[in-house]
Amino acid sequence: MPLSTLCLRCGMCCDGTLFTHVSLQPEEVQALRRRGVPLLHRDEGAPVLPQPCSALEGRACTAYADRPAGCRRYHCQLYSALAEKEVSLDEALSRVDEAHALIAHVERELPPAPPEASRSVMQRARLAATGGPPLSSQGQQAHANAEVFLDKHFRGRFGQRG
Repeated sequence: MPLSTLCLRCGMCCDGTLFTHVSLQPEEVQALRRRGVPLLHRDEGAPVLPQPCSALEGRACTAYADRPAGCRRYHCQLYSALAEKEVSLDEALSRVDEAHALIAHVERELPPAPPEASRSVMQRARLAATGGPPLSSQGQQAHANAEVFLDKHFRGRFGQRG
């Protein structure tokens, strides 16, 4: 139960904070399409589930029973630390709250988003850092602080942002 409590408080593996997409197997594509979940295709044609995931409502997955294997397998560094009793549930929830506070700070520093922009604050910040509308120096620092925290407590040794 503590693990599900952590996930329902977090949602960052589905909201575009940690990843841009989830790779899919052919049988997963049909299940997600039946649920009306929009998919994208990579340049080579492989279907992917874009993040933020449209099946995410608040911080809960509405397609949980049909979620892809990539979603089933993924456990963030904090989830693993809680499962191994390296941190208490209170400590883990505190880190989630701190991550959300850092992301909220990044959002306050971002220029207003056009309607077609990603709903993901961190994806918008990464785009700004790589050629989109530039961030202020405070925005750049807020973005850097958030990425370091996410790498340390959520991405862990994997450090993936894609």
